[in-house]
Amino acid sequence: MTKALVIGGGIAGPTTAMALEQVGIDATVYEAYDRGADGVGAFLTLAVNGLAALRPLGLADLLRDTGFDTPSMVAWMGDGRRITEFSFGDPLADGTRNQTITRAALYGAFRDEALRRGITVEYGRRLVDAESTGDGVRARFADGSTAEGDLLIGADGLRSVTRRIIDPQAPAPRYVPLMNVGGYATGLDVDVEPGVFNMVFGRRCFLGYLRAPDGTVWWFANPPQERELSPAELAAISPDQWREHLRHLFAADAAPARALIDATDELFTGWNTYDFPTVPTWHRDRLIIIGDAAHATSPSAGQGASMAIEDAVVLAKCLRDLPDVPAAFRAYESLRRQRVERVVARGKRNGSGKALGPVGRVLLPTFFRLLARFSGGGQNWIFNHRIDWDEPVPSQP
Repeated sequence: MTKALVIGGGIAGPTTAMALEQVGIDATVYEAYDRGADGVGAFLTLAVNGLAALRPLGLADLLRDTGFDTPSMVAWMGDGRRITEFSFGDPLADGTRNQTITRAALYGAFRDEALRRGITVEYGRRLVDAESTGDGVRARFADGSTAEGDLLIGADGLRSVTRRIIDPQAPAPRYVPLMNVGGYATGLDVDVEPGVFNMVFGRRCFLGYLRAPDGTVWWFANPPQERELSPAELAAISPDQWREHLRHLFAADAAPARALIDATDELFTGWNTYDFPTVPTWHRDRLIIIGDAAHATSPSAGQGASMAIEDAVVLAKCLRDLPDVPAAFRAYESLRRQRVERVVARGKRNGSGKALGPVGRVLLPTFFRLLARFSGGGQNWIFNHRIDWDEPVPSQP
């Protein structure tokens, strides 16, 4: 049986291992950290295109009880003016809509299901190098151990070691001049429909929030930050300093930002935003990168997890249908590159619109109303994408 080494235990790694299992490939997941992602991270919205891609893997119902429906978005100006509302693509045939879920719950659901299916996940195995062995690949880990397989898939995220091994000249992630901070506000009466994402273009900062079915308000803010902050600089900013900074940024806005800040016991604070406009080399010999390792997109696209899931399914199809690993890798890149780079570009444009100047604040309502003439604000090409699991993958030239 073909054996795959999957590097990374986040969203892309276990999903890829389960997709490979569907096509008869044995996969082991190697996670750099010595534990899972329980309790780590904020929240995200898994789009209908990502949820649709889970179906051929038998994972359609996995997240049904762990998140909540998020069918649409309402855009507001910071002074309280309602601009317009968009839907997030068409629902699936059974009515499934976008799902908002904590990152920890999503990680845990995929990991637990992979384990239930008999997939091995090894923790504390940090990749440091890999090499082709003719008809296979050998991985070397920081603890001195090695592993051998027929192919290696780097699902190891933004700071991918696999990407560097494949191409030592690979570009670094591009800094997007926005920070990320947020939390879960409790005991606050916010008069909004549960599950509808509210996006507020404030005078000095962007705010996103939605009310969960239990009344908790999940929110994030994107303070502008022209200079990229180092990890040490980020660690030096205390939660109280973040609160003070956010209150200052939202002081001129009518949105409920300051109430959300005050009603949040614990902030998840202080990380930079990055993306990849393009990564020239995705694969070499029997090594390949997927997910954020190949095409990290700004959170403004709302597609990071969904793109990783789509990657896993398409790569499994290619390995299923084509005669050898190099041919499968070429086909995978041909099928995925144009779409994911277009999504990255859209995320960059969405993020750029969050930091408005005086002219932008005047023009934004008109711009959004024009977009509203197109379903989904001109983004349904993202959400309505579907992968046909049963359609054979053609050979590439």
